[in-house]
Amino acid sequence: MFDWDLLRSTSSVHVLMQLAAERGMPAAACLEGTSLLPEAVIDPSTEISAREELRVLRNLLERFGAEAGLGVEAGRRYRLPFYGAWGLALISSRTLRDAVDVALRYVDLAFAFGRLTFDEVDGRARLRFDDSEIPEDLRAFLTERVMTGIHTIGQDMFSAGIPMSSVRFRHSAPADTTRHRAVFELEPEFDAEVNELAFDRAYLDLPLPQANDWARGTCEQLCRDLLTTRRARTGVAGSVRDLLVRNPGEIPDQLAVANGLFMSPRTLSRRLHDEGTSFRALVDEVRQMMSEELLTHIDMTTEQVAARLGYAEAASFIRAFRRWKGCPPQEFRARASRQRASAATRSELVGTSG
Repeated sequence: MFDWDLLRSTSSVHVLMQLAAERGMPAAACLEGTSLLPEAVIDPSTEISAREELRVLRNLLERFGAEAGLGVEAGRRYRLPFYGAWGLALISSRTLRDAVDVALRYVDLAFAFGRLTFDEVDGRARLRFDDSEIPEDLRAFLTERVMTGIHTIGQDMFSAGIPMSSVRFRHSAPADTTRHRAVFELEPEFDAEVNELAFDRAYLDLPLPQANDWARGTCEQLCRDLLTTRRARTGVAGSVRDLLVRNPGEIPDQLAVANGLFMSPRTLSRRLHDEGTSFRALVDEVRQMMSEELLTHIDMTTEQVAARLGYAEAASFIRAFRRWKGCPPQEFRARASRQRASAATRSELVGTSG
């Protein structure tokens, strides 16, 4: 489940305001209904929720939503420097495969309003974007923005870019696809079953020109710290989260949590709804966080991790983990193990050189 209250930088809003200004829309009108002031948008310390960014986007689309390919125009402006530590971790990766791995693990630091998954089939690498949680009136714009943004990142990482073998969108084709063809250098397929970018998997193992193991390791740590800070909960949701993680061996049910907070389950549900979340969403969030820690640092089988998180069967946990991370638990663990081994090797090399 996408967390609409997750904080993010205002870099994305800055791009939306540029689009608005170019079309004669004042900054105040673009930010109407939000807590943002125009001068705060360019302050690197300012953070907003995904929910507030949606308000800015609706203001823009109310005036210019009929413009064909506006999402593509926005997406091509999201260059790697806009993404901060996340972008630096990508560009300093050894290969595109490594960059995809870090991108998916910390995708909440990007500007996607949905989930990205990755797989390899029949010699092709495929990145898919799940837009099912995006409000329908914003879905086409935001999908085109994120898909174009991914393609733009590829151009920033490789000077010649990565040629797409196919581009697919779930929404219907606009009246004019000129912008789509100019960016992707092919005619996308619309009304498709999935949103997908596909390219030759051979690109995955090509070395990146700005690879730097130390820089990537440092930026990954920054990504982890930033996500931890932004995911911190306050209010009733924060209290619920604290109770859910208090006993690592057992996740209490809603009745037990409500009793622990001296309120009825119905009152708890209402209070969480007022804060824009639910008990189920918080359990999902905690299970995801705990699963990553257990798989990375504890020698437990998938079945043992599933039981620790309160799943009746491992299959249910595996399905949930695929939804969270885009890969099965064992693949996630293998990647984490490789990264630890690589970090240990770097430390040994630094010690030897010292």
